[in-house]
Amino acid sequence: MRNRRHVSLKKLFSPVLLVLLLALGCAVSAHASIATYPELPTGYTSIRVFDGQQRYVGRILPTQRYWVSIDRIPLFLRKALVATEDARFYEHGGIDVRGIARALVKDVVKGRLAEGGSTITQQLIKNKFLSGEKSIDRKVKEVQLAMDFEKKYTKDQILEMYFNEIYFGNGAWGIAQAARQYFDKNPEELTEAECSLLAGVPKNPGRYNPLGDQARVSARRSVVLARMVAVKMITPQQKRAIEAHPATVIKPGQAQGYLDLVRRQLVERYGAHIVEQGGLDVISAMDVNLQKQAEQVLRDGVKKVNPNLQGALICMDLKTGDILAAVGGVDNAKGGFNRAFSAKRQPGSAIKPLIFAAALEQGYTPASLLDDTPVAYNKGNGQTWRPHNYEKKSFGEVSLRQALAHSNNVITVKLLESLGVNNFVTFAGRLGLSLRTPNDLSLALGTDEVTLNDLVSAYSPLANGGMRSEGRTIIRVYDRNRKSWNENPSQVTPVLSPSTAFVTTSMMKDVLTYGTAKGLKNFSRQRPAAGKTGTTDDYRDAWFVGYTPQLITGVWVGYDKPKPGGRGFTGGVVSAPIWEKFMRSASAGKPALDFTRPEGVVTVSIDPSTGQLATPECPTTKEEDFIAGTEPTSYCSKHGGDAMPPAAPVQPTQPTQPTQPTQPTQPGASVPGNEAPAKEPAEGGEGTDGAAGELMR
Repeated sequence: MRNRRHVSLKKLFSPVLLVLLLALGCAVSAHASIATYPELPTGYTSIRVFDGQQRYVGRILPTQRYWVSIDRIPLFLRKALVATEDARFYEHGGIDVRGIARALVKDVVKGRLAEGGSTITQQLIKNKFLSGEKSIDRKVKEVQLAMDFEKKYTKDQILEMYFNEIYFGNGAWGIAQAARQYFDKNPEELTEAECSLLAGVPKNPGRYNPLGDQARVSARRSVVLARMVAVKMITPQQKRAIEAHPATVIKPGQAQGYLDLVRRQLVERYGAHIVEQGGLDVISAMDVNLQKQAEQVLRDGVKKVNPNLQGALICMDLKTGDILAAVGGVDNAKGGFNRAFSAKRQPGSAIKPLIFAAALEQGYTPASLLDDTPVAYNKGNGQTWRPHNYEKKSFGEVSLRQALAHSNNVITVKLLESLGVNNFVTFAGRLGLSLRTPNDLSLALGTDEVTLNDLVSAYSPLANGGMRSEGRTIIRVYDRNRKSWNENPSQVTPVLSPSTAFVTTSMMKDVLTYGTAKGLKNFSRQRPAAGKTGTTDDYRDAWFVGYTPQLITGVWVGYDKPKPGGRGFTGGVVSAPIWEKFMRSASAGKPALDFTRPEGVVTVSIDPSTGQLATPECPTTKEEDFIAGTEPTSYCSKHGGDAMPPAAPVQPTQPTQPTQPTQPTQPGASVPGNEAPAKEPAEGGEGTDGAAGELMR
């Protein structure tokens, strides 16, 4: 037994003795300047972000690393680190033979090669110059460089380098970032309690950083203080006093994805230096409760469909343009790529309301009848394009109201052909949506790429009486150094006639009652709302953008690398339920008002089969909204109207204020404007594709 123990000890001691002998016999030149980053400015404070109700959200910190001179590192922190990591730091020449011997004794018992006993100098060398591999060669290099460092630099210089190079967890490299990250301070401002926490981190930054498990962090702090007592750096009474008044750690901010938007806006407004300068209080447009709700609803809704999917959600206040919530991915609470603002995807049929609004401006009406018989278009090179409806069926003459509700592809293409592609692109540009001008009509089916933010902003005039709301993430900024406020007023611009917006919205209401988003029927009965679904080629992207008189919210779901989601992966099936769940929370406590009826809109009774004024003989009549001057003046030719003289133009009614919606008196009672078409398409959601002929709805 004694011989075996002797052999084992020889095996363990031999490599270590080799390391020491090599270290004593040769020294490798160390090339390093003492300060490798800019000097930390004094008086820095972070940028604090609050929501629109001035509730604290989080901080924006500099990303640049800074260097802190030894005189700005509290003496207590220096002592705490030395006591914990290398009590003989000021006595040895780079390696601690006693420390290595103690580590060897412990590791002989464990039966493995010693890795303990490293000095502060060795740790600095390992972090700064060497890899983390466990080998004799690396250990030899570490010892050689450590001894060379001790000859070249003073102890304080080595300690200064150590504090500026060591990792403190959660992305904080060096004491400057650590002091900011955990306490929002410069190093010289740290208290003894804060220093005792930070001194315990280097042993295991993932476990012992101040934001880690509090029991472990507290236990590690006690170890640090106990070591300081053992080497007589503090008294037991001082230890108890520090433990009795623990440090307050700043918790991680909420809504990191939204904070990234605020950061970007600050840089665009003031320049990149503003983040490094700090010292600001930002009142953002966010509603932090809605933001958290949006993150949760999107994450749950997307994962319910497929855990590999991604999504985005934006909610905006229509009157101010305030972006109350913005989520750029299912894990966007941590920040990262923001799909709501940066990912460009085909909107599919979500583009159609803009085409229909442009048609209303050109004299079309919700009662205008178009034939949806497929037409072939020459693509050149002997190729033709035949757009089809989702069901691969034709329904004959269909009103524009029904065509939009059911997302009729053929009629939308014909409508765009009538308007002219270039004219529509100009119209969309007025609404803030920049589109290309292709030489074909596929634009009617949403083949150009847009962001969710682009689409929501372009819908806002339809929802807001023709006023386009520019999205706003920052309301005002307070400069704590200059003690001054800088306002960022909302930008709401008229881009569309109120009557066009109202009539388009009137048609879009039907999308939620009997159209492609009829799953939202109950929501729309309780709270007037309008919107449009969108599904792209081969079911790659699912959209729903909808609004009430107060709020507009858009939802996108898809894969980051576009691929089919499978039949049934439609805006109505995938995105609309997410929209509804969020909007129920967002609208809670708000009055269920209807959209304001502007001057310039008239309502007349028509026969929906002809779009003409109803006669007493018409079996079916409907109250339809028209832009004043576009309403029919002739009576229904199918039911005796030819014998009746033309009607005088209807005088527009005065604008109405938003009112509470009326509920049907009985289940199934009709609601004006919500009658199903005579030839209703089969259920199944939305259609797809423009190029292959299976068009988007």
